[in-house]
Amino acid sequence: MRAPRPVLTVILTIVLLAVPLAADAQPAGKVYRIGRLGLTNPVATQHSVDAWRQALRERGWVEGRNLVIEFRWAEGQRDRLPALAAELVALKVDLIYTTSNPGADAAKSATTAIPIVMVGVGDPVGSGLVQSLARPGGNLTGLTWDPTPDVIGKQLELLTETVPGLSRVAVLWDPDDPATAYWTVLRTAASRLGVQLQSVEARRAGDLDTAFGKMVQQRARAVLVMTTVVSYIERARLAALALQHRLPTMFDIRENVAAGGLMAYAVNLTDLDRRGAYYVDRILRGARPADLPIEQPTKLDVVINLKTAKALGLTIPPSVLARADEVIE
Repeated sequence: MRAPRPVLTVILTIVLLAVPLAADAQPAGKVYRIGRLGLTNPVATQHSVDAWRQALRERGWVEGRNLVIEFRWAEGQRDRLPALAAELVALKVDLIYTTSNPGADAAKSATTAIPIVMVGVGDPVGSGLVQSLARPGGNLTGLTWDPTPDVIGKQLELLTETVPGLSRVAVLWDPDDPATAYWTVLRTAASRLGVQLQSVEARRAGDLDTAFGKMVQQRARAVLVMTTVVSYIERARLAALALQHRLPTMFDIRENVAAGGLMAYAVNLTDLDRRGAYYVDRILRGARPADLPIEQPTKLDVVINLKTAKALGLTIPPSVLARADEVIE
């Protein structure tokens, strides 16, 4: 017996609505292999990696079922990255994921065919990684993080409001790190605020003790820390040294404040990794990196560690506390 026309219409509608869902489903039967190329080490990045894995699971990518992740860690040694990237290419991974400028450079040099998702890199256009943010071209896309003049100015403003009579700020940085070349912007902001800057370099972990000795010798009253491999891997030790020498610290990532630094006007690296999973998902489902615009973080938070402030004998002004998005106690 033939079904009445209304029933057939409902059935046809359900089938048509299901077609887009099926088209967006994961390719049946294939197990994808991702290479994660890290400049630091698994201990320093565990929280971010866990969040990234969770974000992938939420999008249907489950290790052991349809996904394999190959980790390669450079342990802070940039010169190891090209060989590690070559290992991933030799494994014929479907995608390379990296979270640093040196990692992106190494991956790009190793392959022009395998898609690359880079997260938190600085100035990807100026460094030659991509053609533009809107149309990356080639095989790279992802998220960038460049502290803008407004961001750097806000960091110095917060320091001057928090530390009474602040006139001299040490800037801890690594001249070999391409993501920390912001001296022109820093000087402009410092001049406007009447703050004198002191350049202090730290290329490796062994430089930190000497660096803090120079800060004290030259009478710095606070430290603005540019995010580098050393400042990220050694964030707990850096916080301890700052506390030992009674120097308030300002950062541009939240993780350093969670490790004991004083404050940050910051992007959350864990959030960047979560968003990075979106790019992985899109590419594994067939999108071309060249067609995926590179995103820039739109949300930055003021993060304050009150426990550290108390240890330094600092009272955070109410005007600064009122602007805090997160207070660590």
